[in-house]
Amino acid sequence: MSPSRPHSPRLHPLLLAAALALLGGCGAQQPAEASQVPPQRFASQHGTVEVFTVSTGLEHPWGLAFLPDGRMLVTERPGRLRMVFPDGRVSDPITGVPEVFARGQGGLLDVALDPDFESNRLVYLSYAEPGDGGAGTAVARARLVEDQRLEGVEVIFRQQPKLGTGHHFGSRLVFDREGRLYITAGDRGESERVQRLDQGQGKIYRIERDGGIPADNPFTGREEALAAIWSYGHRNVQGAALHPDTGELWQTEHGPKGGDELNIARAGRNYGWPVISHGVNYDGTPVGEGLREAPGMEQPLHYWVPSIGASGLVFYTHERFPAWRGDLFAGGLALRKLVRLDLEGEQVVGSEDLLVDLGERIRDVRQGPDGYLYVLTDAPDGKLLRVGLAAN
Repeated sequence: MSPSRPHSPRLHPLLLAAALALLGGCGAQQPAEASQVPPQRFASQHGTVEVFTVSTGLEHPWGLAFLPDGRMLVTERPGRLRMVFPDGRVSDPITGVPEVFARGQGGLLDVALDPDFESNRLVYLSYAEPGDGGAGTAVARARLVEDQRLEGVEVIFRQQPKLGTGHHFGSRLVFDREGRLYITAGDRGESERVQRLDQGQGKIYRIERDGGIPADNPFTGREEALAAIWSYGHRNVQGAALHPDTGELWQTEHGPKGGDELNIARAGRNYGWPVISHGVNYDGTPVGEGLREAPGMEQPLHYWVPSIGASGLVFYTHERFPAWRGDLFAGGLALRKLVRLDLEGEQVVGSEDLLVDLGERIRDVRQGPDGYLYVLTDAPDGKLLRVGLAAN
């Protein structure tokens, strides 16, 4: 359920003067005023990484979306949506958010803007929705009015059936180049449902912006399958990003004990869970029959043993830091780091662990319009961080 108590994120103390002077916000192309706070610095293969604290006091922040003017929408898992200004100020909760199942790993999850946001003001939210049988991943859209409230809330997707467990909801939202919406939905801890196409668990879905089903979805017209399914055999996808050149959806998902995966989600493909895995169950026993590969099931492009707890994914495309261009960044919850992957086509040819000494669970990572990476840390006193390379 949504929380009843108020919660007020804090502006970093050293940002207070800047915040008071910048009540109107900043332009999208200017870095956040957190640059006035001395950053933390860490060595990396491409020089010194600088980490600036933009905002603190966010309660388990989960998803981040940039508005056209550089402000940010940030979700808090207990059920709040906030506006964060480039100077670090955080708004009161935006009203009109749907009721969420805020238990276990459930709550308010990802946020995305409609491709035509500047004209229609539509915002999309994924969340754990309570209902008969327990809860399930859902997606709603609504208009952002006067930057203070959501109006016309409409649920456009529901994972069925709802289940009584409190974990593995997914859930990332990504629009493709045609304006269709990918939704990732976890297995909810009931892996026996994942290989069934008539069950909603462990799938990536592709729908129209109004919830309709694209005619070219791989299972459209098949009576035994849910027509919204794009791919299946997933455990718990919490990172997803569109490739800047190919337009394909890349995703990271949690394995069990070991075996977190990086995949390209392709139409109709089966990614194997729980038949194959590069990990084991938490008690050390084999997953299924202990297979790592099987006919008709995809192999990951890359996998992690031990698991990093993959969450948040972004391709870096900006000119601000040329050394990072073309690289893929993945957040780590379990091993508390940001992973930079070197790519050659669809091959991972190198990997570097960043921000390890921060000791923070990385929930989301996005590229800002100013060319910096923006990172959310998962904690009761969560942070919004700005990450870049120091000037030579």
